[in-house]
Amino acid sequence: MKIAPVIRALREHSNSLNVVLIHTGQHYDETMKTQFFEQLGIPEPDKDLEVGAGSQTEQTAEIMKRFEREVDEYHPVAVLVVGDVTSTLATALVAAKKHIPVIHVEAGLRSRDRQMPEEINRVLTDQLSDRLYITERSAEQNLQAEGISSDRVVFVGNVMIDTLHHNLPHAVKPQQTVPDNKWSVIEQVGQFCLLTLHRPSNVDHPEILGKLLDAVGVIAQQIPVVFPVHPRTKGKIEAFGFTEKLQRPGIICLEPLGYLQMLGMMAHAKLVMTDSGGVQEETTALGVPCITLRENTERPITITEGTNTIVGRDTEKLKLLVSEILGSGGKQGRIPEYWDGKAAERIAADLIDWLM
Repeated sequence: MKIAPVIRALREHSNSLNVVLIHTGQHYDETMKTQFFEQLGIPEPDKDLEVGAGSQTEQTAEIMKRFEREVDEYHPVAVLVVGDVTSTLATALVAAKKHIPVIHVEAGLRSRDRQMPEEINRVLTDQLSDRLYITERSAEQNLQAEGISSDRVVFVGNVMIDTLHHNLPHAVKPQQTVPDNKWSVIEQVGQFCLLTLHRPSNVDHPEILGKLLDAVGVIAQQIPVVFPVHPRTKGKIEAFGFTEKLQRPGIICLEPLGYLQMLGMMAHAKLVMTDSGGVQEETTALGVPCITLRENTERPITITEGTNTIVGRDTEKLKLLVSEILGSGGKQGRIPEYWDGKAAERIAADLIDWLM
């Protein structure tokens, strides 16, 4: 979702720049990979490293080993990385050790929670980067506090929102995504809540996951809850013996959705409950109330200016907030600065100038 508009903009803005796309294969579910590549119009990668599953350490090491071979083959003038996943840090490390400039898209975001592997990835990648593109102005303050010079930082906006604007006209309507026998439950009520849940802090601990699923069961009595179940989350639910918790009335479980299906579900939801960073941003752009099931967020602008509210793991607060949204409509918010669908164009213009 983040690389698609950047690839498109770079290839449109420069005939002299050869863009090589490397897919690490860190996100190893084949169905999800195919859905996203096809729906977002991302060209087939020049190389797929096929790293697959493993612990954080195993994935980091394997990505570095395999990516180094590609660097030695292509001799790039720079390596561009996006976001905060294991691949982001691993590839940045390889490039930095080979004295190749690193460009980080979506830099400077901080949750202040070092228990999150993504936070470690963000901090270290930014320290390794030569050009840092930020989505909100508070990110520059974070980088300056960590000793990163402002002349390396460029405020361009949010490429996630570029992807949203580009694909919104093609979003799949919810009734085309939810099977007919389950859609009738939503149709009777006239609205639905969308749930996404995948972070280890929520799904790896049976007491936390069980409590959250119990709260979802209560909420589903007020409004149908559509839950596309991430493969990792599904595995944990089955391992902990929680499958019955998802069989309560009003809970509609789906297989993982492609981007266009997910976008359509978000755009038409009454509210969204999530532990995803990207969904916090997308709901703000769509003007849909969002409840974040985390103790913190690296995207504070979604709270100060957007539609997002954090409840952490406080299920009583969660249930109360859902009732308030169903009654009053929830936070309205506004669209943050530079979330206008043109972030990738700004990146391409600056990067080509900087490289040349």
